[in-house]
Amino acid sequence: MKDDVKSLRAARVADTEERILAAARTLFLRDGYTATTLAAVAGAARVGHRTVYVRFGTKAALFKRVVDVAVAGDTRPVEVTGRDWFQAALTAPTLPERIQAYAQGAGGLMARAGALIAIAWQAEPAEPDIAAAGRAGREATRDAVRLFCTRLRDDGLLPASCDITWLADTASLVSQAQTWLLGRDTLGWTGDQYSQWLATTLTRLITAAGPSFEENDRSTRQNPAAARPITSA
Repeated sequence: MKDDVKSLRAARVADTEERILAAARTLFLRDGYTATTLAAVAGAARVGHRTVYVRFGTKAALFKRVVDVAVAGDTRPVEVTGRDWFQAALTAPTLPERIQAYAQGAGGLMARAGALIAIAWQAEPAEPDIAAAGRAGREATRDAVRLFCTRLRDDGLLPASCDITWLADTASLVSQAQTWLLGRDTLGWTGDQYSQWLATTLTRLITAAGPSFEENDRSTRQNPAAARPITSA
């Protein structure tokens, strides 16, 4: 009986949080960071003002949570690198499949979170916590891309002449939200168009220093023993 009561209470808490986050996302995107208040969020979510204050404490904390959920895709406590799309990018059998999985996942992430990240930039000068979260997010992107590139190297999917450090640093730049937003604002990119561009760009970055990935992938499939880790240049 006690377990049932706890489960019901947890479900109610989760439902309340989801309503608050959905309302906050709508208001932040519509009105911007400065004009959005916790009281307005509470009203839009149809919860008491105190509920929002007790759950999140500050507007900066609420906004950070909204961004985190948009980046991840849901409220589950699973990092981006643990998400299915990123795991596919780390484990797919061929280089083209890994690049495609990464590009599609990154495009979906940008479509969900890019506009919120743009709002965060506007808030950073007045909100140290949001500025710190922004720096942490850019570092997390760099680390995720480094993991992606390193796994390609370790699985023998990179050209022998590839400079892994240069590749990871350059790929992390094209994977940042700033790049997607620049493409959105200047070229009218959608998330899908960014995914296509990112896949093409990563392919060219990877293959610029060596034989084409089609040749590398074909030789690996024909002779699995030929796949070997590539050391850093």
